[in-house]
Amino acid sequence: KMSHVKLKKFLLRYYPPGIILQYERDGVMKQKPVDLLDLGPGVDIEALCSQVIKQEPLVSENRRPALRQLMGRLLEKMAETQHHSFSLFKVLRAHILPLTNCAFNKSGDRFITGSYDRTCKVWDTYSGEDLFTLEGHKNVVYAIAFNNPYGDKVVTGSFDKTAKLWDAYTGQLYYTLKGHDTEIVCLSFNPQSTTIATGSMDNTAKLWDVETGMERASLLGHKAEIVSLNFNTTGDLIITGSFDHDSRIWDVRTGRCVHTLSGHRGEVSSTQFNHAGNLCLSGSIDCTTRMWDVRSGRCLSVKQGHTDEVLDVAFDAAGSSFISASADGTARLYNTNTGVCAHTLIGHEGEISKVAYNPQGTRVITASSDKTSRIWDTQTGECLQILEGHQDEIFSCAFNYEGDFIITGSKDNTCRIWKAATATSQLQHEQAAASKGTTGML
Repeated sequence: KMSHVKLKKFLLRYYPPGIILQYERDGVMKQKPVDLLDLGPGVDIEALCSQVIKQEPLVSENRRPALRQLMGRLLEKMAETQHHSFSLFKVLRAHILPLTNCAFNKSGDRFITGSYDRTCKVWDTYSGEDLFTLEGHKNVVYAIAFNNPYGDKVVTGSFDKTAKLWDAYTGQLYYTLKGHDTEIVCLSFNPQSTTIATGSMDNTAKLWDVETGMERASLLGHKAEIVSLNFNTTGDLIITGSFDHDSRIWDVRTGRCVHTLSGHRGEVSSTQFNHAGNLCLSGSIDCTTRMWDVRSGRCLSVKQGHTDEVLDVAFDAAGSSFISASADGTARLYNTNTGVCAHTLIGHEGEISKVAYNPQGTRVITASSDKTSRIWDTQTGECLQILEGHQDEIFSCAFNYEGDFIITGSKDNTCRIWKAATATSQLQHEQAAASKGTTGML
């Protein structure tokens, strides 16, 4: 029989621009995203509405006025003045022993730190309070992540060969994920928060069920340690990067290797999918970044220009640009469509180990061994601000979802939180807490 489907409501998604369709199928509420990655100031809204109506069975012609209005709201958000003038908000002396990593939840009201002291701590960003300590690992806690966008779970990966899944609000341990033969050095939740991937020095990655804590698959094929892994947006593919010079794309459902991406002449340091999931990047110590076609596994281009190892690569939220960061102290910003290097970001006096876009794609932050982070304008390539104060190299940097708070983690054993002069997210958080309200924005 025909299943009964009814569109219930539209939700906005600011970054990357899109609309989430909430619909009911046979009495069950579901969601489907409609990406509007090309939306921008010059775009013909009516043509875009027509395209969505034509391609999306859930959206009929009589929804055109609503669609038009939503696109208008997305354009307004894009036209807002960019957050600027970041200043030091908090210095958090997180652990006695060295920090390994730090990460925000989606809104940025909480963050986590991992350490050589074998713990992970959960923090309140705005109060600077250490909410609780996740204890139980028997060695260094190296890789950590929230299950964004939800933010109700944390996974920690350790040199003790295990990963642990925790409740982000109570600190309760759900599961210990046992199976790797050596240290776990990278991990990730899929965007649906149903699967955890862990990558290890034992040359394998493993997939685990969030619901049960059971191992779902072991991804076998790499000949050296796996140092990078990322899911695509839909969560059905994962990319791994290895010291064997290759990256591999795997089918999450079956655990099978779909493509081996060979071509680099040195260890792969970093990998990422774009939002649409048709492209992926790999950066290598061979000084190049490669872009690959996900469907065919073909190398589309090799980006040269760095004079030393590429240590990190990233796409912006919409996938229209990407960046490579290098031990040569520069970062190179590329237009995805044309492949042109639009800007070389010059200014750091030491290697750049980490790079991150703000969700709007208008800013990039770089973390360097010269003890500074820099904020750059992606349109002009100019350095807008230098974040100074750390006493040792910075290995971690990130924006929150609104793009008005930044976190940096350093070998000086502090995390620093930086706040834009224009920041709004803290106020919104406090107002929501005061009214005990939950916000309906995605």
